[in-house]
Amino acid sequence: MDLKLTRFAPTPSGFLHLGNLYSFLVTKALSEKHGSKILLRIDDLDRERYRQEYVQDIFDTLDFMEIKYDEGPINLKDFESNWSQIHRINLYTETLEKLRQTKNLFACDCTRKKIQQLDSSGYYLGYCLDRRIPLDRADTSWRFDTFNTDFIKLKEYPSQSRTYTLPEDGAFFMVQKKDRLPAYQLTSVADDIHFGVDFIIRGKDLLSSSLGQKILAEAIGENSFKDITFHHHFLIKGPKNAKLSKSDGATSIQFLRKEGKNPTDIYQMLGELIGTNEPLMTFEDFRTFLKL
Repeated sequence: MDLKLTRFAPTPSGFLHLGNLYSFLVTKALSEKHGSKILLRIDDLDRERYRQEYVQDIFDTLDFMEIKYDEGPINLKDFESNWSQIHRINLYTETLEKLRQTKNLFACDCTRKKIQQLDSSGYYLGYCLDRRIPLDRADTSWRFDTFNTDFIKLKEYPSQSRTYTLPEDGAFFMVQKKDRLPAYQLTSVADDIHFGVDFIIRGKDLLSSSLGQKILAEAIGENSFKDITFHHHFLIKGPKNAKLSKSDGATSIQFLRKEGKNPTDIYQMLGELIGTNEPLMTFEDFRTFLKL
């Protein structure tokens, strides 16, 4: 299997936790197995939540756990000067224009509160699709019309293709926010194509994102995206089977470092959370657990 480039793609919206670390380690293990390079791509266009200390935490965590990568920024200054998504705004604008020309976009003025009122699930189910709001109207977002989306085929690691239908939590996803900044699904597709990523490793909770990004790429005629291999890994859960969150300081790597934990301690904690039969002490133990 010829896989050339994968990526770490954290968002600087909080301090990294054990779940983020698990994803980094799975990516490191699979990249080493296949001789793939790793790109560090920090998704920082959510400017309301962006803080420099969160970016610094990414570098600190990778350094502390001795996780190396091949491409991307080397420190906070290099990131802000050369690698921030702000420097690729023109790329995203061009991608949005391609999408606009496909006639697959519609404007939406719904707030989160209104979406919750319309459907108790909190999923957006296309309320504005037929309202024909002009795309240039102020205080509107742009959403992708997924109404006629058929079966979506993903090339999945290690060697199979699977076909999915888009789940409700991924329907009518946003490509441009009300502040006129491009949204995550669009920037992720544009960046993966721009950097030449051909191996995307992420948690199972992001399957709907993978499906949305696949149909986005197809809509703008980016055929290279159809050859990307995906791997959706197991998710680490915290106490009471709860999903780990960046707001939960007790599982953040920064908190654990300040508590005096060393990498061996953190591997042991990971092992306990994922239920290994033998204690994890090193990255080699982790790779053995993954059976790689």
